[in-house]
Amino acid sequence: MNETMRRGGCTRTLALTVCFAAIGGTFQYGYNISIINAPTSYVQKFINETCMKRWGTVLEPSQVTLIWTFIVSTYSLGGLLGSLLAGPMSIKFGRKGALLLNNVFLFLSAVLALSSRSAASFEMIILARLFVGVNAGVSMNVQPMYFGESAPKNMRGAVAFSSAVFTALGILMGQITGLTEVLGSESLWPYLLASSALPGLVQLITLPWFPESPRYLLIDRGDREACSQALKRLRACSVFTDEMEEILQERAEAGEAHAKTLWELLRDRSLRRQLYTVMAASSAMMLCGNDSIYFYASYIFQEAGIPTDKIQYVTIGTGACEFTSALACNLLIERVGRRLLLAGGYLLMACWAVVFTVALSLEGKVDGIPYLSMTCVFAYILSFGMGPAGVTGILPAELFDQLARPAAYMVAGSMMWLNLFLVGMAFPFIVNGLGQFCFIPFCGVCVTACLFISFTLPETKGRTPAEINEEWNKKGTANGNPKYSQQSQSLTDPSECIEIEKI
Repeated sequence: MNETMRRGGCTRTLALTVCFAAIGGTFQYGYNISIINAPTSYVQKFINETCMKRWGTVLEPSQVTLIWTFIVSTYSLGGLLGSLLAGPMSIKFGRKGALLLNNVFLFLSAVLALSSRSAASFEMIILARLFVGVNAGVSMNVQPMYFGESAPKNMRGAVAFSSAVFTALGILMGQITGLTEVLGSESLWPYLLASSALPGLVQLITLPWFPESPRYLLIDRGDREACSQALKRLRACSVFTDEMEEILQERAEAGEAHAKTLWELLRDRSLRRQLYTVMAASSAMMLCGNDSIYFYASYIFQEAGIPTDKIQYVTIGTGACEFTSALACNLLIERVGRRLLLAGGYLLMACWAVVFTVALSLEGKVDGIPYLSMTCVFAYILSFGMGPAGVTGILPAELFDQLARPAAYMVAGSMMWLNLFLVGMAFPFIVNGLGQFCFIPFCGVCVTACLFISFTLPETKGRTPAEINEEWNKKGTANGNPKYSQQSQSLTDPSECIEIEKI
């Protein structure tokens, strides 16, 4: 009975930590991706009116599209900057402290968005999107790190995957908030762009009451007592010997070493395989084109033949699909494993991209094709949510140890945001240039990602970073690389380990 209560307490405490960290974290990423779609026509009109007032000229439609595309894609540039800030912030201020400090960028963005129309400045919208992108870039890197280090090993995948659940929830809530009946009208679009400050305020009020990452407290700060107190609160019990010993063992192996910088990680040949895998997975997550559906949902559904007045309601279905699939995957990840979900997700996406291309080619020739096209988009998003959406963010936490993890997330985040920027800039031109074949490039990305992950990524479910690295080392030895063999020997040689009791 007492053990059941303890487990329940652990679940409640951990669940509340997850909720209040994510509501101002990855929730913001999804929310700010989706809300930008609703005011598209209003902001474009505002850009034209501003240029008319300033210079007395009306812009060409292509010029307005270019400025609008830059506004949308500035979010990705901010995310790239945020991902580079995430590592140093998480080391200096801690995982929880970095998330709290990150809200400064969010509030700056809200002020700029609210002031843009009265100041007659579309440049302020660009800056607002830049700052909210920085916020998303930091949270997308720090939050999975925080969750992965705070959860017990048997729940690590499910807890870390909750980042994807809150991203999908943010997308859905952004789409609902962007409805014309809510904040998506011409008079309210500045408030829509600033509305992300409210979840940030909730996080700022609630998260300080919850514990910091236990691994950060012991390995980075060397504070065993604080680590013990954090574990006691997160596990709702006083006995967590095995977990404490695992953390102490990792600290012992680290010795006096400090957290790796980005440059040190890039130069470390023993982590090269892990780094390449994370870079490829992070790039594929954005190059597959799923997030572009949220950026440019109107373009896609117009191309699919959906009536204009119905598009905003159809768009909500895309967010609901990803949220549903993320919830389902959260239940499956500790049963099925990471590699199968990733590779299988990309394979399904490739199949649906082919069907979508066929449907677009038959537009106007066969009755009911617009609904088949819409179904394909929903299925594509469901497939993305079942694996790539959440598993990709877990990989740096599971493939790298405590000292390399912040820098690994910097690399992963940089690849994600850089590729999101490139796809965001190119997508409208891909749609216009390729027409019904616009998803063929994304199909190629999905097939490549599926093959790469199937042949290179080891299964990480229920394993510590040391155990996963040992498998990488064995692969390196099998390929004839003595450096990996030496590293594997040093990791498993008991004479090199420091006794737990002496720390």
